[in-house]
Amino acid sequence: MPDDNSPAPLLLRSQQSGVATLTLNRPGQRNALSDALMAALQEALEEIAQDRSVHVVVLAAAGPVFCSGHDLREIKEQGSPEFFQKLFERCSRLMQSILAIPQPVIARVHGMATAAGCQLVATCDLAIAADDARFATPGVNIGLFCSTPMVALSRDVGRKAAMEMLLTGDAIDADAAVRYGLINRAVPPADLDRAVAELASKIAAKSRHVIGVGKQAFYRQVEMPLADAYAYASAVMTRNMAACDAVEGIDAFLAKRRPVWRDA
Repeated sequence: MPDDNSPAPLLLRSQQSGVATLTLNRPGQRNALSDALMAALQEALEEIAQDRSVHVVVLAAAGPVFCSGHDLREIKEQGSPEFFQKLFERCSRLMQSILAIPQPVIARVHGMATAAGCQLVATCDLAIAADDARFATPGVNIGLFCSTPMVALSRDVGRKAAMEMLLTGDAIDADAAVRYGLINRAVPPADLDRAVAELASKIAAKSRHVIGVGKQAFYRQVEMPLADAYAYASAVMTRNMAACDAVEGIDAFLAKRRPVWRDA
């Protein structure tokens, strides 16, 4: 099994038809987010943000577990406040990068997503899970409240649901995750790849420029007061109207033909 001392890459990357797939590749460690794995994922996201050939990102994982959270063995071995601060700062930067890149990020979830793994799911723009997947923020059970996962979780699901997950550490099933809004939908494990591919392909067929504008605007406006959000969104839409793809899209709609995007 690969680990951080193995030549096997911690993160795998593939690409097809505008969809880049990033696969966490520490199956022997339940894809725990070591410092090195988070650094690799951060680097990949920064590269993808500048890659105009990538329209959508899928975040997947090798082995039976999506992600078990931070690497507790590494945390115990390092053991210094300086390392802890660096680790959680890196994690926070990583989560913000997922939101900041112009491409939508889809989590493909199977097995378990716990602690910072659940944080990853909550942070991704979209998430599809196998219907036998489970989700938890169990830090409270080992004396370490899931404070950084709480940031993403509390912005993704209702307060009561988030607090119950955080205070009990209990796992929820995929049906509850759908009800809570943590994931978009759950499908049989055999259908997971197809469901993710269909969603990714549907989004990848849109204008990359327009999707990027919309993703950025969504996260900016959602934290604003209502009047400020409308003023900001109106300004964004005014600029969007001048984009080449908006002109093309309106022309194509009126002419009843398929648009030809220039991604500009």
